[in-house]
Amino acid sequence: MITRTIGATFVCVVAVLASGAQAATLIHAGRVIDGVSDQVMTERTVVVDQGRITGIESGYRKPAAGDTVIDLRKSTLMPGLMDMHVHLTSEYSRTSELDRFKKDGPDVALDGVLYAARTLQAGFTTVRDLGDSFLASIALRNAINAGKVTGPRIFAAGKSIASTGGHADPTNGWADFLGGGNVGPVDGVVNGAEQGAQTVRQRYKEGSDLIKITATGGVLSIAKNGLNPQFTEDEIRTIVATARDYGFKVAAHAHGAEGMKRAVRAGVDSIEHGTFMDDETIALMKERGTCYVPTITAGRWVFDRSKEDGFFPALVRPKAAMIGPQIQGTFAKAYEAGVKIVFGTDTGVSAHGDNAREFVLMVEAGMPPLEAIKSATSVAAKFLEIDDRLGSVQVGKIADLVAVSGDPLADISAMRRVNFVMKDGTVHRQP
Repeated sequence: MITRTIGATFVCVVAVLASGAQAATLIHAGRVIDGVSDQVMTERTVVVDQGRITGIESGYRKPAAGDTVIDLRKSTLMPGLMDMHVHLTSEYSRTSELDRFKKDGPDVALDGVLYAARTLQAGFTTVRDLGDSFLASIALRNAINAGKVTGPRIFAAGKSIASTGGHADPTNGWADFLGGGNVGPVDGVVNGAEQGAQTVRQRYKEGSDLIKITATGGVLSIAKNGLNPQFTEDEIRTIVATARDYGFKVAAHAHGAEGMKRAVRAGVDSIEHGTFMDDETIALMKERGTCYVPTITAGRWVFDRSKEDGFFPALVRPKAAMIGPQIQGTFAKAYEAGVKIVFGTDTGVSAHGDNAREFVLMVEAGMPPLEAIKSATSVAAKFLEIDDRLGSVQVGKIADLVAVSGDPLADISAMRRVNFVMKDGTVHRQP
């Protein structure tokens, strides 16, 4: 009698486990942009099981026992979006100049938890974080990977690399008694090729995924010039060569043309912002295969804020007024010339969660909506060398999926109306 009971129980348990193993999530999507094809699929069922896309079927499949159905028949389903230029642990405001003296590492890290959640809710499941303080983006990346907090998949640069007084020198504007002169490679401030190599190795030690340099001046640093080159070509070349030894790609913040040209010739992988990119720079980038991350959103945002009295420090305001309006025009010129463009916003200058505004600005400047979407999906995945598992809606890929209400190919502003987010097969937002 006991044997029969145990045997019956075992059969029931096996049956339940087998039934659970067959259960899947069925996404009924009215339209599917797969991130690769030029064709939009309609009325599809995307099947997700154990964090992977296991099927894409015509029509709306009826669920089996235990299946979960997500109704997106009035929406457009796409791959999870990717932003190649964010700063997840900060967000610029009127108080930012003082905040860097008032906030400690734990404050910055907790800010990052909030901003990461907003970014994911906006449909961005993968980001490149291009510069932080206190190693906060690296800690945030690790916490997200461990499932401790919610946020996008992060590729983190850690501390950006600058020359003394350069755009990423964290002590710009400090009084001497605060220790403004006592910074070096550990703090991301270098002078000369040897220190450049040293700071790349320091980033490796700290756990960075890539290297970010500030090849020219910038808008928001407390320094007068936003355009001047701030590294010699030999310094950049050494940084790039050392980065290659450690498997790092190198991103170069650059607004002025001379600094861009030095960075491209020295072998960087991407130019960020590229505000005053000239024809020679465009030709060099096409020749070398250097990617362009435009960040039009940040340009528009700083220009708008430059009109507000007291929003920016006195040294920053004229730079914001001059540089900001140029980026969208540069993007249009680079796109027309055939430069490789990868989606990026510089969010953290503008508000986290508003990343999709970039799509609207890109289309305004002449890029077709589908190309803009690809720049944030399959193109970005290929740039990150993760296109074997992410960046497209295809069988076998990781189930990073987002949906927007309406049709973004007819109205690109639909990209700002995200109503569904799935990362690694887990739903984080749904209608």
